[in-house]
Amino acid sequence: MILIKYLTQIGSYFLMLKDMFNRPVKWSVMKQLILKEIDDLIIDSLGIVCFISFFVGGVVAIQTALNLTNPLIPRYLIGFATRQSVILEFAPTFISIIMAGKMGSFITSSIGTMRVTEQIDALEVMGVNSLNYLVFPKIVALFLYPFIIGIAMFLGIFGGYLAAVFGGFATETEFINGLQVEFIPFHITYAFIKTLAFAFILATIPSFHGYYMKGGALEVGKASTISFVWTSVVIIIVNYLLTQILLS
Repeated sequence: MILIKYLTQIGSYFLMLKDMFNRPVKWSVMKQLILKEIDDLIIDSLGIVCFISFFVGGVVAIQTALNLTNPLIPRYLIGFATRQSVILEFAPTFISIIMAGKMGSFITSSIGTMRVTEQIDALEVMGVNSLNYLVFPKIVALFLYPFIIGIAMFLGIFGGYLAAVFGGFATETEFINGLQVEFIPFHITYAFIKTLAFAFILATIPSFHGYYMKGGALEVGKASTISFVWTSVVIIIVNYLLTQILLS
């Protein structure tokens, strides 16, 4: 029974994606919806992303330095480890899981509230494709999500630099050498490919749980919690698959 329930939900999710492109809303209306979603989902997320990225980058550098107990190990490895950790996993994956709580809960609760208050039913009565009206602008807005991750990469490395240099764990030259040693440009491409996949997940899975929820105000909260859990699970699974495909 549980397997059938999950398969039904997966099928409903893909049907939602298909129905989203039927009867598109006029561009003059869609443009305003997209701009609103950019403000709600992208601009409003910059503060928390900058704060977390800066301090976690510093923590990564400090923990790396404290574990280099052998004096024969070069100190430039602090910069190397900070760069690899931030670019490969922290910025694209860890931030996306945080955004599953921040963005995902917002999307699920806002759409769920519209379902509870019958605003979605009103859109359908007026002949508007509610899925295209509600979900598609979020997908388009989150095409800017790599911009957030790029900032997270920069601030994570910058936070690591300040922690290492001003904490006396490495000199400025050693840290910068670590950032440059054995640098593989494809790692940046890999991170942004993951970011785009995560952006699509962040836009659609919370929307699915909000759109198809049933009940009242209490169920909106439950749907937001379930949305966060499943968004995080799918992000972790997709992260594993993309890492296996792109880096193996």
